[in-house]
Amino acid sequence: MNVGALLGMINGSAKQTTKEIKEIKNYSPPKSEPKENSKITKETKILKKEHQPLKLKEEEALILDNVVETEKEQIIQEPKKREISFSPAARKMAKESKVNLSNIQGTGKHGVVLKEDIMSLMGSKPSPSERKIKYGPEERIKMTRLRLTIAKRLKEAQENAAMLTTFNEVDMSEVISLRDQYKEEFKKNYGVKLGFMSFFVKACVIGLKNFPAVNAEIQGDEIVYKNYYNISIAVGTDRGLVVPVLRETDEMSFADIEKNIGNLGDKAREGKITIDDLQGGTFTITNGGIYGSMLSTPILNPPQSAVLGMHNIIQRPVVVDGNVEIRPIMYLALSYDHRIIDGKEAVSFLKIVKESLEQPKRLFLNI
Repeated sequence: MNVGALLGMINGSAKQTTKEIKEIKNYSPPKSEPKENSKITKETKILKKEHQPLKLKEEEALILDNVVETEKEQIIQEPKKREISFSPAARKMAKESKVNLSNIQGTGKHGVVLKEDIMSLMGSKPSPSERKIKYGPEERIKMTRLRLTIAKRLKEAQENAAMLTTFNEVDMSEVISLRDQYKEEFKKNYGVKLGFMSFFVKACVIGLKNFPAVNAEIQGDEIVYKNYYNISIAVGTDRGLVVPVLRETDEMSFADIEKNIGNLGDKAREGKITIDDLQGGTFTITNGGIYGSMLSTPILNPPQSAVLGMHNIIQRPVVVDGNVEIRPIMYLALSYDHRIIDGKEAVSFLKIVKESLEQPKRLFLNI
């Protein structure tokens, strides 16, 4: 064994120990902490060791900034959508013809859509309808008894009556305001919604009382004046139009009218309407406005002599006290049998209905 080498190792180790002693002397220890903290730090160290994820040598830690930057780079690198450009003539033709331009491939320079491209698209044939494919070019279905009865009665009305229609318009502002103001309280007290129909029924009753001929009918060579007011309400169903009767409406409250209209509508849609429900009417109200109708000429419901047509409510400019204002306006149409009702009576009746709706407080006073 080489003694010199051994002595060299001892001297080297001695130098290292002296250096460590000097560093220890210069070191100032931290303030002492409670033992509980030391226990916690030991436990956290153990947990960190236990839950430390396995890392491969080539794996790098995830940095959020890098991810955001890479996403931005991907967004920038995505190709831009092709913007379709049109020639002036093609743009004008497309606007007039209301052609869908999303799938057009332009044949002009740099893909510009030309007038010829629009014309070729307009000339393309659409596919045949599904119903034609399923049932053929024509279908023959036997008419139901209800549809036959409706067709027969409407044809009789046109052939036998001297039917004429007069028109007017009504500002619905006051009715809408009154309805919006009391609809929640009305529903809470009576269990039914306050609709427009009750206002129209009440207004028509006032008009019928002032002009009895509108509530009358012809039987042979006699005119029968009715002193009761049974209003027929037209209801559209899947099977066809039915007109159940609301009886003695002059003795009904607003709540009674709304409840009975709701009940008759449910019976009609469920197919539970009886013959008695359809007979005995003296005047008819039909509301095409629920389907979007702006104006129409309703057909008489024989043997009655008049029918009122309601329509949709549209915001229109009107002159009020010399100023133009936007108001909710409904057009009204009264078709009547000119054999029994003169033009003066028909126009005056419709005017009373209009005034009663524009001043709905009159409906409660029955004037």
